[in-house]
Amino acid sequence: MKIITLVENTSANESCIAEHGLSIYIETKKHRLLLDTGQTDAVVKNAEALGVDLTTVDTVILSHGHYDHSGGILPFAKLNPNAGIIMQKSAAEPHYNGERYIGIDTDILKLPNVQLIDGDVRLDDELFLFSGVTGRRCYPQGNRKLSCMRNGKKAEDDFAHEQCLVITQNEKRWLLSGCAHNGILNILDRYRELFGGEPDYVLSGFHMMKREGEHTEDEKAVIVQTARELAKLNTVFYSGHCTGEPAFELMKGIMGEKLIALHSGGQVI
Repeated sequence: MKIITLVENTSANESCIAEHGLSIYIETKKHRLLLDTGQTDAVVKNAEALGVDLTTVDTVILSHGHYDHSGGILPFAKLNPNAGIIMQKSAAEPHYNGERYIGIDTDILKLPNVQLIDGDVRLDDELFLFSGVTGRRCYPQGNRKLSCMRNGKKAEDDFAHEQCLVITQNEKRWLLSGCAHNGILNILDRYRELFGGEPDYVLSGFHMMKREGEHTEDEKAVIVQTARELAKLNTVFYSGHCTGEPAFELMKGIMGEKLIALHSGGQVI
């Protein structure tokens, strides 16, 4: 198995572009995958710099319907028009941060290989997609600004468009999420309902991003409580992107070696 961070907010390789976005390249025994595609064509440029052949990718999983995870789909599709592109059907709907549109480019929906799914789907014995996260423990407070269209009106986003990928490989399970808008603890609760126990590894942003000194005391308390809960698990966590460096460092102080940073150009395994 191989996992390479193609796009992230920071870079571990001077040949790779860093941008506000996330894209993860994964090789399993049966598949070549992308989880998300970043914000721009950086995914294509970074893959070339790293010697990753995107023409061999068979499946793209879109974790949720935001531009910074979907923006590389169209440049990728020019290079590789055959890969399946799987997203929750509600990922195709409009999404906003305040008044700013942050949804996907609607031209993506014109691609012939886009598959809109509704809820949990087992793709094969390696890959399982789940959504339906309803818990609200340590719910990211940054969600308050985010909205979607419901019945023709803007409403608070419930992130029904968010899905998580579970990869089973070599008797280990990897849980991958783009931003964990639903809260990583609630995502893990949903995972337990489906699989029992905890995954061996988690790769996800935690949606806690603010600049140094901007977190309120309530937000810090949520970050600390989340980190303490995660530290109890026999799971290794890889995080970056929307976690933000201040929140990451606060969590790192609690979680230690159980929390590892992601960077553009970095190889996870």
